[in-house]
Amino acid sequence: AVLFPGPLLTNGNIAGEVLFMSMVPRAAVVMGSDSDLPVMQEAARILDELGISSEVVISSAHRAPDKTAAYARSAVERGLAVIIAGAGGAAHLPGVIAAYTVLPVIGVPIESGSLKGVDALYAMVQMPAGVPVATMAINGSRNAGILAAQIIGVSDPAVRAGIAAYKDKLAKQVGEKDEQLSEVGIGGYLARPKEQR
Repeated sequence: AVLFPGPLLTNGNIAGEVLFMSMVPRAAVVMGSDSDLPVMQEAARILDELGISSEVVISSAHRAPDKTAAYARSAVERGLAVIIAGAGGAAHLPGVIAAYTVLPVIGVPIESGSLKGVDALYAMVQMPAGVPVATMAINGSRNAGILAAQIIGVSDPAVRAGIAAYKDKLAKQVGEKDEQLSEVGIGGYLARPKEQR
């Protein structure tokens, strides 16, 4: 993943040093606060696992609206194909980004506060006509990364092949778990530590 730590975006240009870059990012993982990083890191991890370069950015729709708008406006020219945006509470970040770009935006509602992420979920799924945000489950950043890969895979056979291999791996894991359950029964299966199942 590529990290853009710069505190400021002006005139659509990124101000800030790139900490690590292996190739031009095709996907972005954006969050409104560093407190969202434990959830949003899963999107970056699955993108990396699927061989898709990404950049990870903190930008708030409320506390840094100019930075957020400039970031979204410059996304196409910087080579991005899809943006994943996570936010909690009022959760306007994905919608604001969607308002400023023609790229697909995937929203991840983050669990927070007394409403446990339901407020963020409602904020994302109730976008007005013409400004869609593809919304995942609360804290569903891994699925957001997979959906981003599938979007990129529409025009990239190598990415499609990676997704197919990933799904084959999931199917194999289910088969192995079913086989273990058949061998040891319910009690024996549940007695095993979770990492050994």
